[in-house]
Amino acid sequence: MHHRIEQRINHLVALAGKMQDSELLEAVINRTATINSFFTTDFTHAAIRAIAEEMLDGQKLRTWLSAYDLPGQDPVARVGIIMAGNIPLVGFHDFLCVYMMGNPMQVKLSGKDDLLFPVVFDMLCKLDTALPGRAQIVEKLQDYDAVIATGSNNSYRYFEYYFRDKPKVLRKNRNSVAILTGRESDAELTALADDIFMYFGFGCRNVSKLYVPQDYDMTRLFPHFDRYQWMFHHSKYMNNYDYNRTILLLNKTPHLANEILMIQEQTAIASPVSMLYYERYGDIGRLNQEIALHIEQIQCVVGGDEVRPLLDMDVMPFGTAQKPSLVDYADGVDILTFLKSL
Repeated sequence: MHHRIEQRINHLVALAGKMQDSELLEAVINRTATINSFFTTDFTHAAIRAIAEEMLDGQKLRTWLSAYDLPGQDPVARVGIIMAGNIPLVGFHDFLCVYMMGNPMQVKLSGKDDLLFPVVFDMLCKLDTALPGRAQIVEKLQDYDAVIATGSNNSYRYFEYYFRDKPKVLRKNRNSVAILTGRESDAELTALADDIFMYFGFGCRNVSKLYVPQDYDMTRLFPHFDRYQWMFHHSKYMNNYDYNRTILLLNKTPHLANEILMIQEQTAIASPVSMLYYERYGDIGRLNQEIALHIEQIQCVVGGDEVRPLLDMDVMPFGTAQKPSLVDYADGVDILTFLKSL
């Protein structure tokens, strides 16, 4: 592995330690929680822990990069990154890819998450003193050769037009699904609660829909969601709950509910915040085809060991949807391969 790549790996390993033991970052985490109440301190700590453990581990970084023939010198193509702001530090993996490749870059932050990344970036700049010369946080992208942009379905249309003449990776809304067989252990169903509730369900990796057997009793899930009962006291989350519950009741739409979640039978994949959709299946082969038909809307599939060999796609274990590894590229687009192509 090239010397400069090994140096960057060492800087990232050091960054992992600093991110988890920084008074400055801790202060910014607390400040962020007061400005954007959906970025609770617990959820931001979970995001930082997932980054440190999955993306800033030396051995994992070396294994990841060993699959690529990285260039001997840093590329000259200038890359612009437009980060989303739905969950804390959600654009870090894009930054990491460009950092390892060595391209000059500009990073445009979302207004919903514009405090955390600058602190992390500054930490890395102090470790890697060459970084400020080739990477900046900007208000507007200028003089760039390629773009990686993540946003909503509406902003995707804008991105598509605005960056029409540039090499690009554009992402829009996606959601995740879980497949139950009825034979899941209590531990697996409790882990599923993380896939559903972490970050209040705002992440593209959050499970918004379940596929369950024909005779599955949906009420058996509720006890496994108990440790998220604290959301009942989160006013903004409960505003979503009250609004969606009112519509269901007014329309006399059949559904199940506890104090923090409504479960509705629905063919759609993307459910509103505070709601979980489900659909019954009879044959796993047909379910395989059904998911394949909607794969453009799905970020990841969650399930147990017995489901994994039956599907023609990767299946993540329960409780791991919000802990993506270095090879879990958003929308399945390999960013390092994209950067090599520039």
